[in-house]
Amino acid sequence: MTEQRTDFRDLLRRRRAELGLSLRDMEARCIDPASGEQARFAWLGKVEAGKPVDIPKEERLIAVSIGYDLPEKIVKAAAAKQFLGYDPVADPSVVWSGDLTTRIIVAHAEDMDEDARQQLAEIAETFARRKAQRNEGAESKSDE
Repeated sequence: MTEQRTDFRDLLRRRRAELGLSLRDMEARCIDPASGEQARFAWLGKVEAGKPVDIPKEERLIAVSIGYDLPEKIVKAAAAKQFLGYDPVADPSVVWSGDLTTRIIVAHAEDMDEDARQQLAEIAETFARRKAQRNEGAESKSDE
């Protein structure tokens, strides 16, 4: 018998603990504004408890990424691993960046301990936020 994957469950449990929120809080936050799809309390509870659930549709994964304040790609990759047994990181046909820098970063991250990976993730998140803020600043100046 194959071991059941828990990538998606683990991601949601860990992130909700980081946020310090209840499942009811997460339900209120997990809404995809484009489709109106909401990740409901009961479904989130089953996922976190490791109980069987249907494979979530893309709209629900988007709602989860919004509610848990996680990049959509991270949520989708964890769901693909858990529900489909597909790991995009291990798929050599997936192009991450033309100059292979993304694969190099991931290769090194796999050799790091949990604390070092967390520090690297925080650096990447800080970089992305600053870039977004710079882009927003440039857009507002062009509107003036």
